[in-house]
Parts: sequence; C-alpha cells; structure tokens
Amino acid sequence: MKAIGLTRYLAIDDPDALLDLTLPVPAAPQGQDLLIQVQAVSVNPVDTKLRAPKTGEENPPRILGFDAAGTVVAVGPEVSAFEVGDEVYYAGDVTRPGCNAQLQLVDERLVGRKPTTLDFAEAAALPLTTLTAWELLFQRMPFQLDGRRNVGKTLLIIGGAGGVGSMAIQLGRHAGFTVVATASRPQSVSWCEQMGAAHVIDHRQPLAAQLQALGINSVDAALNLANTDLYWQQLGELLAPQGHVGLIVEPAGALRIGDPYKAKCIGIHWEFMFARARFRTADMIEQHRILTRAASLIDAGELRTTLSERLGTINAEHLRQAHRQLEAGSTIGKLALEGWD
Repeated sequence: MKAIGLTRYLAIDDPDALLDLTLPVPAAPQGQDLLIQVQAVSVNPVDTKLRAPKTGEENPPRILGFDAAGTVVAVGPEVSAFEVGDEVYYAGDVTRPGCNAQLQLVDERLVGRKPTTLDFAEAAALPLTTLTAWELLFQRMPFQLDGRRNVGKTLLIIGGAGGVGSMAIQLGRHAGFTVVATASRPQSVSWCEQMGAAHVIDHRQPLAAQLQALGINSVDAALNLANTDLYWQQLGELLAPQGHVGLIVEPAGALRIGDPYKAKCIGIHWEFMFARARFRTADMIEQHRILTRAASLIDAGELRTTLSERLGTINAEHLRQAHRQLEAGSTIGKLALEGWD
C-alpha cells in the first residue's frame, strides 16, 4: 500500500522530512479493530510536533496522521458497531501507526460513522478537534452540551480561528454560552464570526479593556488554546470566582498556581485527546459516542465542518505543504488532503 512516513526527524523544508513509501498491507484486524481504507486526512499541530527535528531514526518508517475519514473494508471478530462498507471518521491512537496510509487499523471504540451530509475531506477535518473541544468543555469542565445552565454565562476562547477553537466556538454557542473568541487578523475575525462567536477581540492587546468595552467584567469559563504561559495571569484576573479554565498546550515553564487562581477557587482542567487510547481507559468508547453525537448535530445543521483548504491528493509533497503552513502559525480552520495518486 501507499503511505507517507519518516525515517528521520527533520525540518519540514528538507525533502526527506516526509517520504512517499510502499509498505505491506496491515494484518487482518483482530479483536475490536477495524481495517479502514483511508479516503481523506487532515493535519494537526501534533503532527508537526511529532515530526520536528530531533535525534534518532525509525526502522520501519514512522507513519503519522491523526484525522481521517474512510471506508471499513474488514472487521475484527469482536467488532459490534460497524460493518464492511460503513463510511467512518476518527482521530485514532497516538501509540499506533497513523492515517497517512491507504489502509489503517483502528479500534472501533475510537471511530464514528461519517456525517452523511459531508464528503470525506470535510469529515476528516473534524475528529481530533471535535473530540478535544467536546471532552474539555463537557467532560473535563463541569458544563453540559444540552443544559440551560450555561445561558447567561460567558465563555472566552483564546485562539478561536484554529482547529480546536473553531469547534469550541460552535459547541459553546450550541450549549448556550455567550462566546467571546480572540483573533488578530481580518480573515480570522471573520472566520470566528462564521463559527458563531458573539464577539471577537484581539489577543495581541490586553484582554480586560476589550471585554469591558463589551460590558463584560469577568468570564465564567475560558479555554486557552494558544499559549498557556502568555495568558495565565490575564485569565486568572478575568475569570469569575469559581470559574473554570481549560488548557491543551503544555506550559514552557512551571506555572505559579496561586492567587488569583487559589483565592477565586478557579478550576484548572487539562485535555489531551489521546489519553483514553494511550492508557486504554475503561471509557474508551466515549470517543465513539462523541463522534456519533457530533455527526448527528452536523447532519441536523447544528454544527459545521471547519475545513478551510483542500491541498490536493495524499502524498509527501502535499503533506509537507500542510506541515509548513501549520508551522507558519497563521492557518485558519483545518487543512485536508483527499484521494491517492
């Protein structure tokens, strides 16, 4: 089968950073595994972090990729939720070979049926970021997707135009929050508004004054999806007593967990989408349930894809382009590749 992988960890402008490969077809699925024919993939910052320059070589080559949509072509003997021919989408498992290959084995508990109203590329843009935003808001933090208790509450999202931010805006709005997102360029401001943000402010400027100009003196919850260290003090001051902050980016240094966080009893919540698969937790099937529910909301018109650009077929050249764009730090929404040469 065709695949794109790496044998060394190199800068993305090195032509050997990602290579077109021919690899053996995976073994027949066992247990709860599905064998999926990959039709489209999307690229996330985690791909660039795992590929970043460092020492060491991989033999066999390492296959990255954690967002895909495709078709089930074989099922393991313990599979109960899927059949051959089902169209699916998923973010996979960081401990196993990724989706940048024509065929991939994935545990059915991490997979959902593809939204019927989306094509493969539109669906591939969604799983990792949907799972991240959903788990953070509704499983790590004490909020509900379908409750009225969020009405009248304000949710601040730092980095609203990124992949996770784009889904967090939609989910927060659906859950009843007044969503304030941050963006700094006209294109990203417009994107956040399209996703459903009630207000968009500039994260390059002090946040408090901009919020006060909107009549908002404090926020009930905040998601820092961009830079944990940079906004730590500002968010501590902005969050209401007994508020909550959600984090996905590891800090560069040790954070000072004291006032105002301690004085206000602010809840601090970490999200790592791969935790369930990595540690084989008893509730792994939650990711199947989330993707299933998200697909229903998409097909009902309540949520939308965050795909912003199609970069062509799935090959090393186009994947290097996607990594390069993500590393530039100005990508809006999600990038996808579809089909094989």
